[in-house]
Amino acid sequence: MPDTRLEKINESVDFLRSRLPQEKPLVGIVLGSGLGKLGDQIEAEAVISYRDIPNFAVSTAVGHKGNFIYGTLAGKKVLAMQGRFHFYEGYPMEQVVLPIRVMIKLGISYLFVSNAAGGVNFDYRIGDLMVIRDHINRLPNPLIGPNLDEFGPRFPDMTRPYDPKLITLAEAVGAERGIALRKGVYHACSGPTYETPAEYKFYRLIGADAVGMSTIPEVIVARHSSVPVFGVSVITNEAHDDYAEDFENNGDDVVAAADAAADRMTVLFRGMIERL
Repeated sequence: MPDTRLEKINESVDFLRSRLPQEKPLVGIVLGSGLGKLGDQIEAEAVISYRDIPNFAVSTAVGHKGNFIYGTLAGKKVLAMQGRFHFYEGYPMEQVVLPIRVMIKLGISYLFVSNAAGGVNFDYRIGDLMVIRDHINRLPNPLIGPNLDEFGPRFPDMTRPYDPKLITLAEAVGAERGIALRKGVYHACSGPTYETPAEYKFYRLIGADAVGMSTIPEVIVARHSSVPVFGVSVITNEAHDDYAEDFENNGDDVVAAADAAADRMTVLFRGMIERL
């Protein structure tokens, strides 16, 4: 019996192949909350709304434009998602990761992911860029269910989910361009509520430096297919457990903080892609 997941992926791929240039994209890029600005730097050859792509969901999160962009960035062909899908939007996990599997079938050699995250590490400040060196996943694993053998093995290795060579390249580019980089562990939970102070404390105690509501399912699916991954979290709020009595997390503030840091992330991504 045909796997409907594979049928949906192939239908999306066939549609995009009919609309995109034939040259394979080198890099797939996922742009998170408030970080769609990098998409404006791409010399676009095609911009396709998610609404027009068969089987794609609609991104409802603030700061997510909902476009697939194919074009040139730093002299290389890229395929960028301006906004992602989240488990908290009510989409099943297979829907959340479908665009990544589509990009894999379209031929990407690398996946770059970004997100807005709260800094549970006391040393982090709003606007910091954190290169993700590892993660802690508390979202449903997107590989649960029958394995898609076409994409990878039943039990993929996750010893190095974020590619060490890409991290080294990021550090070199950051040093050259004067971009300060943190390195840390990203923790993902379901949302859509922001975490309680006790939860922030718990995440810090188990080794997390930043916390968010996305990204890891995309990384797992990419690594399932042995695609090297590079990830960055923009620290958009200080997720501590010692707040003033009148403190309140605000989604608009998070997007504004991400937007303010997007220029530095754009310089970092461009500098790295130029050298791939």
